[in-house]
Amino acid sequence: MTPTHKKISKYLSYILRHKPQSIGLKLDANGWANIDELIAKTTQMELSRQDIEIVVENNSKQRFAIDGDKIRANQGHSIEVDLALEPQTPPDILYHGTATRFIDSINQNGLLPQSRQHVHLSSDKDTAIEVGKRHGKVVVLEIDCTQMATDGYSFYLSHNGVWLTDAVPKEYIINLR
Repeated sequence: MTPTHKKISKYLSYILRHKPQSIGLKLDANGWANIDELIAKTTQMELSRQDIEIVVENNSKQRFAIDGDKIRANQGHSIEVDLALEPQTPPDILYHGTATRFIDSINQNGLLPQSRQHVHLSSDKDTAIEVGKRHGKVVVLEIDCTQMATDGYSFYLSHNGVWLTDAVPKEYIINLR
């Protein structure tokens, strides 16, 4: 992606995941926005349908989806949206990448969604490491999803392969120190 497309990707993340109201954009209950309305209300940069399609197609994390004349973020919302995901049976183990500076809090409270709707989990360690690097010195936590599911916790698989759950109580974190 070009630097311009990276800037557009960050902008789309901000608008579609966190602050649609900052440009007067309305999302439907499932987080979808009309692409033409998004373009019309964007005054901070030059934005075209072609640029949006390039960003969606080439985003390595597949953060966005297009459906006809609508676009949405696949997950990571800090605003209330119903992604209309059905509960799924997770793998036995999922991973969460974080920074060592958060371990004391996780030891007390488990994994909480913080400002987002869900806790994000990865099916592989490498992805968890990449996520954790954004926050500082990395630690990868292993989650006992089999036991969580047995105990009634729900898991959802987003369209871009990120596993979501409401929270992870500390007793399900296998390698928590």
